[in-house]
Amino acid sequence: MLKIRKNEERGVAEHGWLSSRHSFSFGGYHDPAHSGFGPLLVINEDRVEPGRGFGKHGHRDMEIISYVLEGKLAHSDSMGNGSVIGYGDVQRMSAGTGVMHSEYNGSSEEGVHFLQIWIEPCREGLPPGYEEKHFTRDEKKGRLRLIASADGTDGSVLIHQNARIYASILDGDAPLEHLLDAGRIGYVHVATGSVTVNGLALQAGDALKITDEIGVRLENGRDAEVLVFDLPAQA
Repeated sequence: MLKIRKNEERGVAEHGWLSSRHSFSFGGYHDPAHSGFGPLLVINEDRVEPGRGFGKHGHRDMEIISYVLEGKLAHSDSMGNGSVIGYGDVQRMSAGTGVMHSEYNGSSEEGVHFLQIWIEPCREGLPPGYEEKHFTRDEKKGRLRLIASADGTDGSVLIHQNARIYASILDGDAPLEHLLDAGRIGYVHVATGSVTVNGLALQAGDALKITDEIGVRLENGRDAEVLVFDLPAQA
């Protein structure tokens, strides 16, 4: 079964310094039909004005992944980590038993555009942790590059859930296919451009929920950057 989640149907949050689109219920936006998909609970597309950001706040028992599309994102946390990440960087913070952190636009002149993804961990009470990796355009061009997994395979960041996240850049490239094992579901989020997924045309901001299908097929990419999630049907 295939179900499109259109860009314009997402939740909207406008705070002046922050423009956000919520693919799933988040904060003041609640949609019972879109309150997670397997262990995938949040995909927020955030645009933050120069010099602004999210002050210190807490999380626990969540795998939080940031994927920068444009600009610079500054991070600091109670584990002692502090960094500025840019395009191609993937940051993973395991909140575990509890962590405080802040996120700011790392530039005083340019906006930052990024995706923040929350995945429910396989169990509660894990030690907090932090990791970041860089993936070049060439690594993602015309292929599915594993960027997050339960075992850190192929240099991916490690997440505490039986899930795999792939990134791909497609612009006139040959079709790509990813098979889904029994008991697995797929979710495709189009970050930029346009692409056909399992025969359905998607634009930037669109997503596709995939259940009871043998796999994911990407084709007809035009300036497309895409994230593909291979997830357990049950968290």
